[in-house]
Amino acid sequence: MSENDSNGGDVADSRSSKNARKAGLAVGLAAAAYGVSYGALAVAAGLDVWQTCVMSLLMFTGGSQFALVGVITAGGVAAGPAAIASAAILGIRNGIYGVRVSPIIGAGFWRRIAAAWVTIDETTAVSTNQPDLKSQRVGFWTTAAATFIGWNLTTLIGALIGDAMGDPKVWGLDAAAAAAFVGLLWPRLKQMQTVAVASAAAVIAIILTPVMMPGLPVLVAGVTALIVGGFNWFGNKSAATEENLEAEGVPT
Repeated sequence: MSENDSNGGDVADSRSSKNARKAGLAVGLAAAAYGVSYGALAVAAGLDVWQTCVMSLLMFTGGSQFALVGVITAGGVAAGPAAIASAAILGIRNGIYGVRVSPIIGAGFWRRIAAAWVTIDETTAVSTNQPDLKSQRVGFWTTAAATFIGWNLTTLIGALIGDAMGDPKVWGLDAAAAAAFVGLLWPRLKQMQTVAVASAAAVIAIILTPVMMPGLPVLVAGVTALIVGGFNWFGNKSAATEENLEAEGVPT
């Protein structure tokens, strides 16, 4: 390889890493903005400020967090087991993402522990969309840092706001968790497969809500969504994979 070729390769490598860093920061900051909503909704659901913040720190998967507080808001403490189960179902996909990003994050026990904590939609999407291993690694860790720090800071802000507002019903926040979750889902409805999964889950939830205790219809609907999505009856595998890896708003 000539010196010019080597220099050209270094420039391209530097450019791709810089682009990955920019993408990671942009996606991380955009995702973190939703933490304000989560913090306020969690306090409205009955959690105190510290419980809300610890959940974001340890759980760190926004979709599951919204699902948990949404079920608790609807059914109270009695719906706790169903809320936890619903959150766990949504979190399964992060384990699947781990298989994809494992070659990217590099070796080392502590590095892999840290990566398992922050392997979410956003980090997976940014890292796998980069052209080479170095920029993939830069994209993963930049997105992870930006999202983790930002999400936890905005969670605290939202929790303090929600705590200061008092009774959530006065402000209509008792119904806001469900609305927020629908808002997160809506941008993903781009393929027939995801529309089918969402529709099947919605129909099941509507039918079961009058006859089952709060929280259980959501759990059954989640299992239905996994079955419909797992068989991929209405789409091809590549389209489903591409859609699942999109960075849409919240760390999931």
